[in-house]
Amino acid sequence: MRKIQMVDLKGQYEPIKEQVNRSIQEVIDTTAFINGPEVHSFQKELEEYLGVKHVIPCANGTDALQIAMMGLGLKPGDEVITADFTFAATVEVIALLQLTPVLVDVNPHGFNVDVDAIRRAITPKTKAIVPVHLFGQVADMDAIMEIAEEHNLYVIEDNAQAIGANYTQKDGTTVKTGAIGHVGSTSFFPSKNLGCYGDGGAIFTNDDDLAHTIRGIVNHGMYERYHHDVVGVNSRLDSIQAAVLRAKLPLLDSYNFKRREAARKYSQKLSHHDKITVPMICDVCDCHVFHQYTLRLKNSDRDALVKHLNANDIPCGVYYPIPLHKQKAYADSRYNEADFPVTNMLVEEVISLPMHTELDDEQIDYITKTILEFLD
Repeated sequence: MRKIQMVDLKGQYEPIKEQVNRSIQEVIDTTAFINGPEVHSFQKELEEYLGVKHVIPCANGTDALQIAMMGLGLKPGDEVITADFTFAATVEVIALLQLTPVLVDVNPHGFNVDVDAIRRAITPKTKAIVPVHLFGQVADMDAIMEIAEEHNLYVIEDNAQAIGANYTQKDGTTVKTGAIGHVGSTSFFPSKNLGCYGDGGAIFTNDDDLAHTIRGIVNHGMYERYHHDVVGVNSRLDSIQAAVLRAKLPLLDSYNFKRREAARKYSQKLSHHDKITVPMICDVCDCHVFHQYTLRLKNSDRDALVKHLNANDIPCGVYYPIPLHKQKAYADSRYNEADFPVTNMLVEEVISLPMHTELDDEQIDYITKTILEFLD
């Protein structure tokens, strides 16, 4: 059996090796390292794939979120609602911009932000909602967009974990995640479903004026060279990373299909056990792209299972072990523990198994057998 990895980037690289190497060498030969042809071509190809008018590449997913908020003109003291159960980058940029983070609970099934909790959290100071499509599953965007329209709020999609997922709207139309809200962001961190070989990110929008504003912000606030019209940042996707992403983008749907197939195989072997709750898999659409395959363990010692798996050469992860509202950096007297029953439960129960495009049946059999033996 091949060595089990949480993410097998080397295995994914092999089929695209010649194209990637050739493209990187061309960037080196032309010395078009910054804003070169590869970046512009990738931008256009991603716009076409997502069905959005504007893609603005940037340096990483955290920058993408921050720049999106800057572009919307959010001001210190404005409240931004987001999920308590997610990676810290989402709340980090809210705090960095001196906005007020408002953390709310998630639902126990898909782990995405609880729509009713959003409604309860809205105040006259609320200006935006940041739904996170956690672990690759789309949040309830119809409901979130309705709330936003009702209260005149911006919706900023954190699409770092779900690029390529499709959302079927209530009118029957299908749209890519990141293209639903007023603006979306993503990360191209190497382990993402669409990952480069370093850092990278992008912002998406169908709003022409917002796109223009953001293009200046990512380039030191310049719309004309050496004319700084707004406060900006220095955040670019370099040409080498764009070349890697151009090789992978045409394969993204097949990558996501392989992840869903691996998820189904996991669930077929684990779903019968009364101590395991497997993630939802939709059989009629592709609304989940399984950036992570995350179980909930009931009446079990999750941390002991982590040690057992590691002892048997099976990597795993706990995403996430501490709620954001309990993190020292984001603790606030405004928060009441009674408002986070699901998040407080999930941090004790969740465990994520190896998930990538190169998982084979032998590896999945070994992983699931090791889990079941421990639980029995």
